[in-house]
Amino acid sequence: MDDLKQQMRGNFLTYASYVILDRAIPDVVDGLKPVQRRILHTLFRIDDGKLHKVANVAGQTMALHPHGDAPITDALINLANKGFLIDRQGNFGNLYTGDPAAAARYIEARLSPLSKETLFNPDLTEMVPSYDGRNLEPVTLPAKIPLLLMQGAEGIAVGMSTKILPHNFIELLEAEIAILEGEDFLLIPDFPTGGILDASDYRKGLGKVKLRAKIDKPDAKTLVIREVCYGTTTESLIQSIDEAAKKGKIKIESIDDYTSENVEIEIKLARGHYAEDVEKALYAYTECEVSLSSQIVVIKDNLPWETDVHEILRNHVELLKTYLKRELEIKRDHLLEKIFERSLEQIFIENRLYKAIENIKSEDKLDETVELSLAPYHKYLMRVPTKEDRQRLLQIPIRRISKFDINENEEKIASYNQELDEVEKDLKNIKKVAIRFIRNLIKKFGDDYKRKTEISSIEEVDKRSMEVRKIKVGFDPIGGFLGTKVTADISLECTNFDRLLILYKDGSYRVIPIPEKNYIKEGNKSIAFVGIADKKTLFNVVYKDPETHMAFAKRFVIKQFILEKDYEYLEPGMELSYLSTDVSPALEIIFIPKQKQKISKIIFDMNGVLVKGVSAKGVRIANRPVKKIKAIKDFEN
Repeated sequence: MDDLKQQMRGNFLTYASYVILDRAIPDVVDGLKPVQRRILHTLFRIDDGKLHKVANVAGQTMALHPHGDAPITDALINLANKGFLIDRQGNFGNLYTGDPAAAARYIEARLSPLSKETLFNPDLTEMVPSYDGRNLEPVTLPAKIPLLLMQGAEGIAVGMSTKILPHNFIELLEAEIAILEGEDFLLIPDFPTGGILDASDYRKGLGKVKLRAKIDKPDAKTLVIREVCYGTTTESLIQSIDEAAKKGKIKIESIDDYTSENVEIEIKLARGHYAEDVEKALYAYTECEVSLSSQIVVIKDNLPWETDVHEILRNHVELLKTYLKRELEIKRDHLLEKIFERSLEQIFIENRLYKAIENIKSEDKLDETVELSLAPYHKYLMRVPTKEDRQRLLQIPIRRISKFDINENEEKIASYNQELDEVEKDLKNIKKVAIRFIRNLIKKFGDDYKRKTEISSIEEVDKRSMEVRKIKVGFDPIGGFLGTKVTADISLECTNFDRLLILYKDGSYRVIPIPEKNYIKEGNKSIAFVGIADKKTLFNVVYKDPETHMAFAKRFVIKQFILEKDYEYLEPGMELSYLSTDVSPALEIIFIPKQKQKISKIIFDMNGVLVKGVSAKGVRIANRPVKKIKAIKDFEN
């Protein structure tokens, strides 16, 4: 048993670690989950500028991904619909309506110009064997844009989840410039579906935002929804409006969906209802207003990291500086190597060192002769030539030697040196290079990624004040019917938020919603009181024991109840003699006559009885049996 427990524990930890690190939670370095990274790497590997069938991309990605083609296809479509990294052709579904994409064999994709410019550099990419060891895949991509915050991310792992809201491309890059320049910055989400956003409680991604659909009012009887909330679709929105209409929250005549490339849901209002008022009801009771919470968990150094959007952006700025510096170092080394090669070739040709090897047949002797002939010129070179360098000299064609132009070669070396000076200058000020790089990205791609979500403050809709209306409830004590459709001499003035309290003479009571027409004399029980369950009405009650005729008094307020559940306000077997909601009632207590009786009745003031809970026992009025109880005085009147 212990071995089984240990095995289960180990397997569970392995599974949990796999789900967290390799499936659900994105990496802070490039903002991608493994399947997304594998898709992008595959698209980069097969990129030829043309569009590729999504089915083909998914098939080739399977060489890196230990799952089937369906999740790869879904991930590719989702990534493409975010609008940053993948160019699309064909039906990739509709973000607004929720319609699915066409089959993978009918749609095509390729890397976008933005992704090709900012995500890939083989010199900076660490590769590891794939799951089966047959191929290599990147650990992370050297992303030079804050992809994690641009696209947002959602994932549910074992014991943790993440939800990162998308942000605006331009605003993120401008915030990175602010970080580099030591200035303050503010990040607010931006959603691809647009809408109106209140981010006053966003708190750097540790709080939540309130989002509203954008609604036009072309006339007083028409509403047109132009933008929906992120995470909703036109279908779910229309369904929420229908449900609100069924519950009586809003009154509409018709609703039509004309959405295609842009959202257009037209709502015609019923008679007596106007756009200004119904718009508030839409925000209060439908998906025209939603609240989105942010929970930021990412993978950093192979461990989960709970942080905020500002820290993620600062982390990316440091990564960007590292990437740019490493690229400059690689470029510097490349230029140095070119200068060395040009200089070595010029020395070899200009000084006719090739003459010494014209009659040598042995390969070893050739290399040895070239090495000795170059020795006096080492001081003019950046390094000592290697065997590979010498072999390259031996492979120079005679035609190129005869046409070698020393002036042209020196000009080329000079241009390389000029480039080298610029690179060395940039290496001394990486911050300036990073700012220049970011500004070039904004200039090149900024027009394609304007803010879509309007920022505004959203006031809380007071549902109660918006909805409260007067209702007249009729009560027929003879027929036993109660409700808004009951015509009777007795009526109650209520609001639609009120509940009705019914007390029966048998000592039971219940609270019910306001009905249209209900029969409340269940089992022919006599009704003692019908009123509003306001949790503050004071009840004065006198009841008798039918066996001893002893009378008891109690006062109570009914403060707690569950709708349509039966409760007791009298002890079992007791008979109700008096019930009143008067403020200061006084009662005449008439005793049962007996011989030598000096006092036949007393006046009893109910104000002398303490107010207790509804289930508390009453206090005895007198030590004599009571014949009759009669109200004689009402101090309020």
